[in-house]
Amino acid sequence: MATLEIKNLHATVEDKEILKGLDLTVKSGEVHALMGPNGAGKSTLANIIMGHPSYDVTDGSVVLDGTDLTEEDPDERARQGLFMAFQYPVAIPGVTVTKYLRAVMNAHRVAKGEPEVSLKEFRKTVEAAMELVNVPREFTTRYLNDGFSGGEKKRMEVLQLALQKPKIAILDETDSGLDVDALNVVAQGVNEVAKANGTGVLIITHYQRILHQVKPNRTSILMDGRIVREGGPELVEQIENTGYESIRADVAAATAK
Repeated sequence: MATLEIKNLHATVEDKEILKGLDLTVKSGEVHALMGPNGAGKSTLANIIMGHPSYDVTDGSVVLDGTDLTEEDPDERARQGLFMAFQYPVAIPGVTVTKYLRAVMNAHRVAKGEPEVSLKEFRKTVEAAMELVNVPREFTTRYLNDGFSGGEKKRMEVLQLALQKPKIAILDETDSGLDVDALNVVAQGVNEVAKANGTGVLIITHYQRILHQVKPNRTSILMDGRIVREGGPELVEQIENTGYESIRADVAAATAK
C-alpha cells in the first residue's frame, strides 16, 4: 500500500508564509477530499507536493513510501509515483495528443529500465484507457489541449491519470469551470481509474458538487495554512449546510480556551 505523508509543512511564496505546519496523509485505494475557502493554501499544497520551483519549503517534508521527495525535481516525483491534474491545463500547439502520451509513457518505462513501448502496444493501451474514462478516439489526432473546451481539457487530465497509473494522484480543483455533463464524465473517469488501479486520490476543491460523485473516504479542512478539521464524508455535508464559517468559529473558540 502506497502512502504519501506531508509532515509539519511550512512554505512561503515571495516571502509570504502560506502553509504553517500542515500534516496530511493520503493512502492508495482511498479518496481523500481536501476542502477550504479561497486563499486557504490548497493549490499551494498541490504545487509543493509536485515540486513547483516558485514555492519555498522552509520546514517539514513530503514523503512517499518512506522516500523523502522534498528536494526532488518534479520529474523525479512523477517517476516515483505522484501525479497532478491541474486546475488550468496548458495547451501545447503542434504536439499531438498521441505524440505527447507516448512520450510520457516511454519516460516512465525508461525510468523503470524497460524498453520503449511498441506502436501496437501503445495503441492498445491508449484505446483501453480512453474507453475506461470515456474519451473519444478522435482526441488523439488533435494538438494537446489546443482549442479544447474546459471539459475536454479535464478529460485529457483523467486520460493521463488512467495511462500513468500513479500511486497517488492530486486533483487540483478538477471540477473548476465544468458544466454538469462534463463534471459527470470527469467524476466517472476518476472513479473508474481509482477502482481499476488502486490509486490514492487527493481531490482538492472548495465546492461540494464533485464530492457527491467522487465520494471521499476521508475529508480534511484547510484554513489559514493548517488542517483544522479531519473526518469522513459527514464534513462535506456540514460545509454544504453551514459553510466554512461554522468551522472557523469552532476553531477560534477552541483556540481561545
